Amino acid sequence: MKTLYLDLSMGAAGDMLAAALFQLTDKRDELLRLINSLSLPGLEAGLLPSEKCGIHGLHYQVLIHGKEENEHGGEDKHHHNSLGDIREIISSCGLPEPVCNDALEVYRLLAQAESKVHGRPVEQIHFHEVGSLDAVADILTVCLLIHEIGPERICASPVHVGSGTVRCAHGILPVPAPATAELLKGIPSYSGEIKGELCTPTGAALLKHFVRDFGPMPRLRTQHIGYGLGSRDFPQANCLRAFLGESGEEAVELCCNVDDMSGEAVGFALERLMEAGALDAFWESLGMKKGRPGLRLTVICTQENREKMLSLIFRYTSTIGVRETLCRRYILRREKSYIQTPYGPIAVKYSQGYGAEKSKPEYEQLKALATEAGISLDEARAMVDKFS
Repeated sequence: MKTLYLDLSMGAAGDMLAAALFQLTDKRDELLRLINSLSLPGLEAGLLPSEKCGIHGLHYQVLIHGKEENEHGGEDKHHHNSLGDIREIISSCGLPEPVCNDALEVYRLLAQAESKVHGRPVEQIHFHEVGSLDAVADILTVCLLIHEIGPERICASPVHVGSGTVRCAHGILPVPAPATAELLKGIPSYSGEIKGELCTPTGAALLKHFVRDFGPMPRLRTQHIGYGLGSRDFPQANCLRAFLGESGEEAVELCCNVDDMSGEAVGFALERLMEAGALDAFWESLGMKKGRPGLRLTVICTQENREKMLSLIFRYTSTIGVRETLCRRYILRREKSYIQTPYGPIAVKYSQGYGAEKSKPEYEQLKALATEAGISLDEARAMVDKFS
């Protein structure tokens, strides 16, 4: 599984995340030209070699009419864009629709956080630092890079937020700033001895939108590493690291033994579990105590889905106890396309990874084709192969 892991031991900011991600793609110059061609007045974006505590990486610099603005504790630049203004800017920027949708969702999260903090409706929120054009460019750049890199899984370390205070448009605020703290709800974060704002509202919103798992670095076969360096100097290297590689998917295996359920009830339970998002669910025959025949029910799910699966197992089966095993699940990258045949389009699933490539027509459609054409499944499969 193509996995992106972010080391946030020095927090997260839009420019640092963008600089790190640029180093994970071989289309750096092409993407930078695309960003500079956006319909953002006065935009000039560039990548500058930088060094912090002996670590060499890149700094992502965004100039607006020749000036570099700064979300990290900068003064109010009088850019008071509303959410409606931001929507118009992003929708008309010229980037692919999925990229714009991601950027709009990031700003929706920012607006919700500001609304909660300031006690005002979302549509009445006016962005200050995060509404300036350089912040818009940072967010669009990160969304574009993630779209280009295409990770199937994005995970990160707990977020170091810094400590002390930060000066912003509303005055001097504690670190993390209130909007940042609101965005980080549910995300593991911590403060340390370093004084200053390490995680900005932009960084927090990008993490909330894109990152699904926070914790130690997973077992990863690393292929590329990016170092995004901030502009300020600290005793510790002001650096966000991005690791891109292949990993196995962490999964949870839930098992229980039952000997007092009918076959219909077991089948019904399996259907409900799969409908609710189980990765897989199946049963096996086994001998139970006192020589009674029984079965073992096994459900494989993501860690996020564990509580839901446990609830359904207890609801739809007669068990009073469930065992849990954490495991890794290695899967091939999958996509679907359609093959045109004389009997209409047939969906074909393609899988690849780990040096293997596989393809398989959707069974129900293959069955329908064979029935309509009056041929066997093997003949229908050969027809699909002919037109692929």
